[in-house]
Amino acid sequence: MKYFVIGDEDTVLGFGMVGVDGRVVRNADEAAAAFDAARADRDTGILVITERAASFIRPRVDALLFSDNFPLVVEIP
Repeated sequence: MKYFVIGDEDTVLGFGMVGVDGRVVRNADEAAAAFDAARADRDTGILVITERAASFIRPRVDALLFSDNFPLVVEIP
């Protein structure tokens, strides 16, 4: 099981320093593409997403957050 992080440059860099893959997002299109990539990888068990990145694609994040499907979503400020 792997972690994947979606967020701003500082967050992705920080998680990357401990070996977590991720994508920097600056708009809704990038957030949607990163979200799709994380969900497509069956090895991803926990998706860490910043609050700002989640706000770009709120309906999609909430749909996964409140389901029993993987990956588990952890939203951070």
